[in-house]
Amino acid sequence: MRGLFESLSDLWLSRSAETLSPTDSCDEFVFTKKENKEYTHSQTRGVKVSITVEHDKRKREILEKSLDVFMDEGFEDTTFQKIAERCGITRTILYLYFKNKREIFNFSIKLFTDRIETSLKEIASDPALTHVDRIGAIIERTVEDCIANRRLLMVIHDYLGHVRTAGGNPDERVKRRTIRMKHLIAGILIDGQRTGEFGRFSIKVASELLYSLIEAEIFRLTVLAREDSGTIPQAARLVAESLRALLAAQGGASIPHAGATSPSMPR
Repeated sequence: MRGLFESLSDLWLSRSAETLSPTDSCDEFVFTKKENKEYTHSQTRGVKVSITVEHDKRKREILEKSLDVFMDEGFEDTTFQKIAERCGITRTILYLYFKNKREIFNFSIKLFTDRIETSLKEIASDPALTHVDRIGAIIERTVEDCIANRRLLMVIHDYLGHVRTAGGNPDERVKRRTIRMKHLIAGILIDGQRTGEFGRFSIKVASELLYSLIEAEIFRLTVLAREDSGTIPQAARLVAESLRALLAAQGGASIPHAGATSPSMPR
């Protein structure tokens, strides 16, 4: 009986989320108890429903647990049934949220990359760090996240192999997931040039060079089965320091470190 109730509840949430927005109004009956212990009700309008919010919350919970299944089983061996069992729901309920395991996987990876991006944005906007330090810290944090999620990266690598075998374009899928990372790096380089910390160079070439270090780390973890970052964070900092050294080579003045002030450096 409980399973039937949950199925009907999820079905109602799913269908309501498709037809109602979070600001839609509905009638709500409020029951009050009078002194004579009789119950009466009054009708109120303009109540904002939160059906969509509840639906999205349940969906996120499913995605979080699905990641564990993919890491434990691999993409090929993961099934709808295994995901449903890990989430403590039936396959019928799972179908209310996702069409197939590929859709679940894609949403799970988006959830994973969004979390990484949020932490990197905090570093990129930290005014206490020089642009060189921001570049170094971003690469170091990304490498740490890659090492911590090595098993997931191997599943992604496996999945991209399936995409290629099926005639898809794995490179395009990777680009869609990593474009914001490249923009983040490019933004730091642009701002570094604007404030006078970096010399003149091609933003596109420099950002591609720095991003290639992240790709190298992923290759080491997934293909070579290495479990350490090697010298990649140091290599990223060396690149950033070289970009700052260009300023002196081009006849500019060097910039003070974070915390210092200088008339030539807008704060």
